[in-house]
Amino acid sequence: MIISKKAIKPYLTKDGSLIRELLHPDQHSVKNQSLAEATVPPGVITYLHRHLRSEEIYHITAGCGVMQLGTAEFEVKAGDSVAIPPGTAHAIRNSGDDDLLILCCCTPPYRHEDTELL
Repeated sequence: MIISKKAIKPYLTKDGSLIRELLHPDQHSVKNQSLAEATVPPGVITYLHRHLRSEEIYHITAGCGVMQLGTAEFEVKAGDSVAIPPGTAHAIRNSGDDDLLILCCCTPPYRHEDTELL
């Protein structure tokens, strides 16, 4: 199966990022995980939130930002990956001049109802 990013309509998630669901069980043949691309414009910070069940991985593909993960805060840039355990509060701020692009992998798959704003 091949999915074209251009064919996927983006939507705004509860955390305030613009998401394209690249692979998700609700639309594709994957069963146990989801893969999305998040876009965070310059100067924007996502809402602090956590996922009660999902383990999430962020992989930064473009731009730079400041990641809040639990009580830690650190810089991230293209090529960096961040593991986000279930129940861990997190947010990300685009600290650059270009869009911050993040591949987000969740298992179990992303669900709005699994996202709790803090």
